[in-house]
Amino acid sequence: MTDVLIGETPLTLDHVVTVARGRAGADHADYLGDPVRVIVSDGAWERVRASRTIIEDLAHDTVAHYGVSTGFGALATRHIPVEKRKELQRSLIRSHAAGSGPEVEREVVRALMLLRIQTLASGRTGVRETTLRAYVGILNAGITPVVHEYGSLGCSGDLAPLAHCALALMGEGPVRDASGELTTAAAALASAGIEPAELAEKEGLALINGTDGMLGMLCMAIADLRALVTTADIAAAMSVEGLLGTDDVFAADLQALRPQPGQAKSAENMRKVLADSPIRDSHRDPEACTRVQDAYSLRCAPQVAGAVRDTIDHAARVAGWELASAIDNPVVTRDGRVESNGNFHGAPVAYVLDFLAIAAADLASISERRTDRFLDKARSHGLPPFLADDPGVDSGLMIAQYTAAGLVSEMKRLAAPASVDSIPSSAMQEDHVSMGWGAARKLRRSVAALQQVLAIELLTAARGIQLRAPLESSPVSGAVIVALNDLADTAPGPDRFLAVDIAGACQAVADGSVVVAAERVAGHLH
Repeated sequence: MTDVLIGETPLTLDHVVTVARGRAGADHADYLGDPVRVIVSDGAWERVRASRTIIEDLAHDTVAHYGVSTGFGALATRHIPVEKRKELQRSLIRSHAAGSGPEVEREVVRALMLLRIQTLASGRTGVRETTLRAYVGILNAGITPVVHEYGSLGCSGDLAPLAHCALALMGEGPVRDASGELTTAAAALASAGIEPAELAEKEGLALINGTDGMLGMLCMAIADLRALVTTADIAAAMSVEGLLGTDDVFAADLQALRPQPGQAKSAENMRKVLADSPIRDSHRDPEACTRVQDAYSLRCAPQVAGAVRDTIDHAARVAGWELASAIDNPVVTRDGRVESNGNFHGAPVAYVLDFLAIAAADLASISERRTDRFLDKARSHGLPPFLADDPGVDSGLMIAQYTAAGLVSEMKRLAAPASVDSIPSSAMQEDHVSMGWGAARKLRRSVAALQQVLAIELLTAARGIQLRAPLESSPVSGAVIVALNDLADTAPGPDRFLAVDIAGACQAVADGSVVVAAERVAGHLH
């Protein structure tokens, strides 16, 4: 992807992820890959100038206009005299930059800034051209304001996170420069040749009133989960293979009896992974194999992963609608009105963030059940207990399952919805909030946990398959095992430092090595 143009068509999910992470696609990290430059279109600049004219015409109006000549929130009834209106904007940003707790990841802050730039460029907010140019300059220079974990209720926008970014725009507060070093905003802006903004009427509100933080995290979660659900199909198919299960149940005509679109895609993926498997062929004779049907965690894998796929698609539709939005309060309409509204309420985004946390937890849950089956001698169909080399002396992968179980238990707690909670704020003026930022933060932890659970299943399935020797795996499974072994040791043998192998398998999942290896043999996977 080259430069990202803002102002002609809405940003896409891919735009957000690429600008947030850079071309190198840094994943859940503070490292920024090769940065992508953001450019505002000529038409957008014209709209910005036009809307600013409207705000300036209201600046000396005797009629009160929220955010222009009044206080904020429950203080909106206070009329602010002309000589104090610049101070009003500075005070708004300083007071609202009230975040607390750990520092938020760089990619989240960059996504948030990009999305705010898109709204500022819509001509609906009334900011000055100089203010927007400075904001774009900060993002393009790789300067990242320090934003904290807590401070947003997901209503009236992600106020505190956005305020920390606006504070940096004013040349105040801590930031990280392009190399990730902590410094002051004043020093970073000076080094980049950016003049700090001195905010004018309405600009403070325009900089902080949006769902940008939760939306940015939603976009990245969707991208991550789309890769992980494909990884889950690969892991499930390898588990079916290693546990001597059947692929008959994944037949296209059986899946078509229930026309859920995601289910069909997952089943097709699993058929591709299992194709031409000598292990599967070894027990294809119904007279030699007495098992009528496999356990649910094997047989129903496409149904569960498919439901996750459809949930991701629903979340992507909601994200698309939000990406096409211009959220501010008040907003400048095309016919020149300045109107209060409630579009900053994060409910639409918060709901799908919570929904994805539920789906991710269930995908991890069924994965862990397959891992556990490999380790139980009574259910693994001839494999040694815990896939150990010398059971009793060796514990094999016993505790890897404990790790997966702990992660799944944590994900179940993270699946409790944040969006059903609401704590009134601003002296009951803001008496119902979405908690969408909190929903997004816990979803990020859930996505990271799912990567680890799937990595443990892959590690287990790879060892189980190799223990079926001299029978060989399917070509796709074999390619995945080779890719895993580039970063971890999946081979059976005496006990070794297992955390190292789990970490290597996690890396193979996170960086896409597993899917790439599978697709080299199978062709495109959904």
